[in-house]
Amino acid sequence: MDEGAGMSVKARERAVLELRPSSGWKAVDVGELWEFRELLWTLTWRDLKVRYRQTVLGVIWIVGQPLLAILMLTFVFHRVARIQAPAGLPYPLFVLSGLVAWNFFSGAVLGAGNSLIGSTHLISKVYFPRLVVPLSAVLVLLVDLAVS
Repeated sequence: MDEGAGMSVKARERAVLELRPSSGWKAVDVGELWEFRELLWTLTWRDLKVRYRQTVLGVIWIVGQPLLAILMLTFVFHRVARIQAPAGLPYPLFVLSGLVAWNFFSGAVLGAGNSLIGSTHLISKVYFPRLVVPLSAVLVLLVDLAVS
């Protein structure tokens, strides 16, 4: 028997949900992002686990990379080029403040773009707000920023 046999023509027409792409720029739909917050949390947690699973080097890398960069930049710009930090700040602290912000920004731009390319299989199969994928990549980098 036909599934729609007991339904009127109008009821069958209302039962179909048609998704159409929006035209032009659309503001971020925060309500829709809130509905998919569990997906955002799951993608973020997955990336964190993959990044730091079974490795002590992952944690050392988060702390060691900025420290090594601070040492090199302090040597080159403070010792060799004789550049001073403003207002008598310690030069390594001055370098750290700029370096941590720059590492987060550059990593967020690169990670967000790569996350869209790496998740095309997921994006093309299931409907969810597409902003969830790059946002999860940025949230992973927020953990690195907090540690730094």
